[in-house]
Amino acid sequence: MPLLVIKVNRLSAVFWDVDGTLADTEMEGHRPAFNKTFEELNLPFHWDEELYNTLLAIPGGLRRLKVHAEDRGVMLSQDQLDQVRDRKRLHYLERVRQGHVKLRPGVRRLLKELNRAGVQQWIVTSSGSASVMALLEQIQNDIPHFDGVVTSDDVSAGKPAPDGYLLALNRSGADGAASLAVEDSAAGLSAATAAGLCCLLTPSPWDASALCDASKNAAAVLDHLGEPGGPATVRSGPTCQDGTVTLKYLETLLSVPDR
Repeated sequence: MPLLVIKVNRLSAVFWDVDGTLADTEMEGHRPAFNKTFEELNLPFHWDEELYNTLLAIPGGLRRLKVHAEDRGVMLSQDQLDQVRDRKRLHYLERVRQGHVKLRPGVRRLLKELNRAGVQQWIVTSSGSASVMALLEQIQNDIPHFDGVVTSDDVSAGKPAPDGYLLALNRSGADGAASLAVEDSAAGLSAATAAGLCCLLTPSPWDASALCDASKNAAAVLDHLGEPGGPATVRSGPTCQDGTVTLKYLETLLSVPDR
């Protein structure tokens, strides 16, 4: 009987989602920024955590608002949507600067390890450039420099469409078969896999139940990336030694059986 040999690919690039993956931006960043904007513009909305949790299934902040408004019989004009976008952006940036938005467990550690190993690291997000750059400015002294950024401003279709990942692959020149996406949502997982990428899923605490059906398409699902003394829990996929996601673990996810 032939032996099963596991071939481990060297990791070429990691593509990071931002909201809910790189940092906990949603509940303490975007949500209160939207609520303050609704108050200022006299719009009849308020998103508590339970409602916002449900709305997170809709990728993209303005799309989320438009769908929610229409469900409530409110038709927002393009001018109103533009006003919401501009004001909400200012409030979100202020919350980032005030330190309300924190990196998720294990992110800083893994970013640094991959940087030391010479692995390309890119951001691929459905958020706009201004929001992303504000976060990066706030945390730039704690993390390595990213090799590139692809935001919703760079593509015509956001997640779950694969456009952002395809553009990042093209710009980076990375080998897609030896690259990996890190995501937290069903839409992000769909976008990554549609682009032919292996995907590690780290669901946000409020998204976990919604991802049960989608997780079968992920290479692995963990509650976070893990820290020494704060190990991650593997929900599906290979066992994670010491409960921390490392370069070695990511390369294991790229492994293919070779007889």
